[in-house]
Amino acid sequence: MSIWKRIGNLFAKDEPPRKEKSMLQLAPGDICEVSLVTYEVTGRVSNFGRNAALLTLRDGTALAYLHIEQREELRYVLYKAIDGRLDSLAEIPATMELDDNVYYLEEEYEGHVSVAGQTPFMNAGDQHVWQYQSDDGRLLRIEWQNGRFMLYEGEKIIPGDVRVIRAS
Repeated sequence: MSIWKRIGNLFAKDEPPRKEKSMLQLAPGDICEVSLVTYEVTGRVSNFGRNAALLTLRDGTALAYLHIEQREELRYVLYKAIDGRLDSLAEIPATMELDDNVYYLEEEYEGHVSVAGQTPFMNAGDQHVWQYQSDDGRLLRIEWQNGRFMLYEGEKIIPGDVRVIRAS
């Protein structure tokens, strides 16, 4: 190595450390842990107007969906898709009864979403969402986009039970 290169290395700045991704920034190919289960992120639906994302998670053959929303603090809900059918947007009720649980409408909103990876909705566009909660804290989520409904049942996850393992 030449003397000029050695002198140059003495004055060279170190590369700044790479900032770690937060859960809200995860994308397909990243690995995370939710409630002691390790998942690969295979898809992401982002609603930038709400600062929220719905991650499609895969653990072997099982699929789960982690909804992350940044409000005063990060909020996490882990969902599983459920079978169900609704006929039209006009027929979304304020209360729903599923498997002896009564769910009450908490929030209804719509917004433009972007899509990456494998998700229930393969194209970006306007999405309508209805979020319900039962008296015992169980959650229900209904999504409509491009004429298709998805129904999910889930539970809140405390922030300590969620962490990034590997982000690309």
